[in-house]
Amino acid sequence: MAPPLTIAVKRIYEPAGPEDGARFLVDRLWPRGVSKEKAALTAWLKPLSPSDAMREEFHHAAAHSDAAWSAFRKEYFAALDAGGDEIAAALAELDAALKAGPVTLLYAAKDEERNNAVALREWLGRR
Repeated sequence: MAPPLTIAVKRIYEPAGPEDGARFLVDRLWPRGVSKEKAALTAWLKPLSPSDAMREEFHHAAAHSDAAWSAFRKEYFAALDAGGDEIAAALAELDAALKAGPVTLLYAAKDEERNNAVALREWLGRR
């Protein structure tokens, strides 16, 4: 049996800590007011972020509703499942980091419970 994945989720505006391990930004847009030095990223995995259309639809369609969250996750998971070369390369980088130790997925959204990093961690745990 494989060991459980050690994947944390954290707002990029929170300070980096030694417990973060490898830090990956999983947003399509660079967060406002965050320097590259402060971000302390291992990598920016844009291919693992939702498309602009998906992100905008979620944020404009009552993101706080259970129905909108469920619909977003379903569409996002389908896009991740469909894969492609860029997604495969990003996943390979993430998987290599996971073998080496803890990983933290970083996001900029204000909602700490319903965001693409939380959804991505869920999807990663199911694969």
